[in-house]
Amino acid sequence: MPKIAPTRPRASDKQRTFIIVASQFNAPYVEGLVDHATEELRALAPNASVSVQRVPGAFEIPVVVRELALQEKADAVIACGVILKGKTDHAQNLSRSVTDALQRIAIDHGVPVINAVLSFDNETQARERCLENEINRGTEAARAAVKIADVMSRLRWK
Repeated sequence: MPKIAPTRPRASDKQRTFIIVASQFNAPYVEGLVDHATEELRALAPNASVSVQRVPGAFEIPVVVRELALQEKADAVIACGVILKGKTDHAQNLSRSVTDALQRIAIDHGVPVINAVLSFDNETQARERCLENEINRGTEAARAAVKIADVMSRLRWK
């Protein structure tokens, strides 16, 4: 993964709706992602509606994302969660399951889903990417959400 976040797109004056679905598990790291994503969304899309839906853990994120996709209320959904590797394969299996489900929802329903459900080997990696500013994945997720919402809008209105 790159050490530098993608460049910040120009701020948009369009009315957009972004919904963040965030796990409550590993809360300090997930809150870092949510805070950075929200801050970046407000900077890039000041007229946008931004809301957060909380779920117990990463495994529950896809079912809520699917419900939001069915309701067609969001220009993009950002899924935020943190999975820390333990002594078993559970984290790897969980990560793959969530990633596959989110991609399937995006393709099947045509709603952009930004996957910021992150797997880390240790808390140092989580802290660097979720709480700090240099390579914060929440900031990157917000930038991707704004860019893809603009692309989808252009494609649908041609």
